[in-house]
Amino acid sequence: MKPRVKRTLAIVAAAVGLAVAAALLVVALVSRGAVLLNHPSRAKYPIRGVDVSHYQGKIDWQTLARQDIRFAFIKATEGSSARDERFAENFAGAEQSGLRVGAYHFFSFDSAGTTQAENFIAAVPGMPGMLPPVVDLELYGGYASSPPSADTVSAELSVLLSALEEHYGLRPVIYATAQTFELYLTGSFDGYDLWIRSVLTSPRLPGERAWTFWQYANRARLKGYSGDEKYIDMNVFNGTEEEFSSYGAGENLPAQ
Repeated sequence: MKPRVKRTLAIVAAAVGLAVAAALLVVALVSRGAVLLNHPSRAKYPIRGVDVSHYQGKIDWQTLARQDIRFAFIKATEGSSARDERFAENFAGAEQSGLRVGAYHFFSFDSAGTTQAENFIAAVPGMPGMLPPVVDLELYGGYASSPPSADTVSAELSVLLSALEEHYGLRPVIYATAQTFELYLTGSFDGYDLWIRSVLTSPRLPGERAWTFWQYANRARLKGYSGDEKYIDMNVFNGTEEEFSSYGAGENLPAQ
């Protein structure tokens, strides 16, 4: 092999090696939350917030609220009986810190919509100014590879959403991944606001469908919590200050 060819191959090999090393470094930084792939424009999306559960452990809400956070969604319930052990503490702490607060329910494919609604309503008090209740629609466990039929999910989801709206006087928000949106929300539930999870790119919804909340990161790091989960989810509201102030006013909430 000629010396020139050897030098060329050596240069190419070195370049490939550097590219692979750089790629591995980026993957490591992303996985550790040091680098976020999404950076929503602060000018376009000035309203930012978090969603949390017991996995974040004890939360210092005053500290968290000082980090350019305006709202928080707190996990309340799951299925027909499970409740987040830190919900009441987190809900009160977030509200006392001056954040706008909402609660979310993790939808179960194994429970009736009626009993899921009863579980949430029993756990979540209504209060003026609260954000609308959220139903978190994700595939989990074996359902990730074998999703339930759209007809089955739609029937129980409709019951749950209607019961929550009737009780709180607020139309619920549906949280969805790209997969659950495609499976269960395309052409359905058009009257409900959407909270879309998209941690790699900006949300891309078909047609004229718009989103209200966007979970743009699931591995952010903030100060103020001490649980086993090192990361926290970050979100933006798709609207202006005025729109956020009036969003989900909670005027018709039931007496507690």
